Amino acid sequence: MSTRTLISPAVLARPRGRALYRTVFVLVVAGFTLTFIGPLYWLASSGFKDAQEVVRTPPTLVPESFAPDNYSRAWEVMDLSSLLLNTLYYALGALVFQLVLDVAAAYSLSKLRPFLGRAILGMMLATLMIPATVLVVPQYLTVLDVPVVERNLLNTPWAIWLPSVTNAFNIFLLKRFFDSIPRELLDAASLDGAGPLRILWSVVLPISRPILGVVSIFAVVGVWKDFLWPMLTLPDPARQTLNVGIYSLSNGVPVNVLIAALTIASVPTLIVFLLFQRNIMSGLTAGGLKG
Repeated sequence: MSTRTLISPAVLARPRGRALYRTVFVLVVAGFTLTFIGPLYWLASSGFKDAQEVVRTPPTLVPESFAPDNYSRAWEVMDLSSLLLNTLYYALGALVFQLVLDVAAAYSLSKLRPFLGRAILGMMLATLMIPATVLVVPQYLTVLDVPVVERNLLNTPWAIWLPSVTNAFNIFLLKRFFDSIPRELLDAASLDGAGPLRILWSVVLPISRPILGVVSIFAVVGVWKDFLWPMLTLPDPARQTLNVGIYSLSNGVPVNVLIAALTIASVPTLIVFLLFQRNIMSGLTAGGLKG
């Protein structure tokens, strides 16, 4: 069975068709490359310019006044090392809680089949239709005075960790992957005397590394890029995340130093994406087909 494509092999065999295809292909790739790489290049190059050149109209493509010390000034003036450590601490905590609780929820819905499991999953997925801004006020009031325990979680890591656990999208991804695991494999482990927790630890998790990697990346990046929620729940400057700290210290800082700080803040997530882009794509598509 031949593979169907937008352009037939007969058209590609002709010199004119081949030339047209290559021209369109190069133009499309170049257009998308400029669209995505252009803002990143502007951000990084502006960090090497002086304050006057940054605001110049039209902007310069290549920095005329090369000033690499803007990055060292941004690191020292804005205390980026402390902000990076704070953000990393919050991100790793959110990662641990999401892996433990979201995996448990997805495994229960997929393999343990609890009573009203489909209804619970449907209600979870329905929360994805609610805009995040609508939930800000209820979540803030909850964190301000947690029911039952009556504790104020402002300026504590729990204000970041607990809301991040309720991630219906990650639970759905994990459940879809767990659904693709053959039932016979779990039944064989059960016949050997393994209980549900033993099956989860020894059978399900080792073969679920792709989707666990995707969920881990989403958890870290989600905390790293968040701005509104940390700004509301972490007013103490010593406990703020990277984005909130840069925003709080932006007044009185030259614009070129501010852009240099923003460049440094964006580097970790870019590195994570470049290193694990294959894992992200393979994890998202894993479990989509059974067989």
